[in-house]
Amino acid sequence: MSKARLALTGGGPLVVLTGAGMSAESGVPTFRDARTGLWERYDPTALATPEAWERDRDTVWAWYRWREHLVGAARPNAGHLAIARAAAGRPVVVVTQNVDDLHERAGSEQVHHLHGSLFDHRCDACGTPIEVEEPAAEPVSRLAPPECPRCPGRARPGVVWFGESLPVQPWESAVDAISAASAVLVVGTSGLVYPAASLPALAADCGTPVIEVNPGPSGLGSEVTLHLRATAAQALPALLAP
Repeated sequence: MSKARLALTGGGPLVVLTGAGMSAESGVPTFRDARTGLWERYDPTALATPEAWERDRDTVWAWYRWREHLVGAARPNAGHLAIARAAAGRPVVVVTQNVDDLHERAGSEQVHHLHGSLFDHRCDACGTPIEVEEPAAEPVSRLAPPECPRCPGRARPGVVWFGESLPVQPWESAVDAISAASAVLVVGTSGLVYPAASLPALAADCGTPVIEVNPGPSGLGSEVTLHLRATAAQALPALLAP
């Protein structure tokens, strides 16, 4: 821990790259954990595609609204809060693969969602942001998406589906942040999902120390300066303490 703290020391910008393991201790259901009750017969990956949306918008919208409800019931854990507190002493940029809003709810202000957000709904035709009501507490099998106020389109989830490209602005912001970072902290990511998995290597190419926090074996390679086998809530409060 002391070596990791030393590597992260300094007043320069800190970039925190987070994956699913970041939110696990908050009780955020994984993609398949939300496959309960009336959703048991569905393959979640089959619902997360543009083709599924074109085929049956009402079913896909109902599924994502149920996920919103489950995620909304979760709370930021000690790791989220530690990252937010660290911004009091230095610039901190969060780059996340997660589609939840726990970093924002913990108090982090600079958050770039590489895979979009469950809560940023937009028109499926013109891309206009659309405000929607809070999701119901009970799941339904079908639900019509709200109409777009500007065109005949419908509201869709603001996430990146399989087969879709990453949103340009968050990706470019992530690359810029990595290029300017004095240290990079990688938390709870498998290192298998590209292009997000290429960011630690970009940091290493810049000579920037890369600290990984993951309770299992490292999901990264030689780009890792130090690997701490711990969960986010276990390690980050001490690792990022002033």
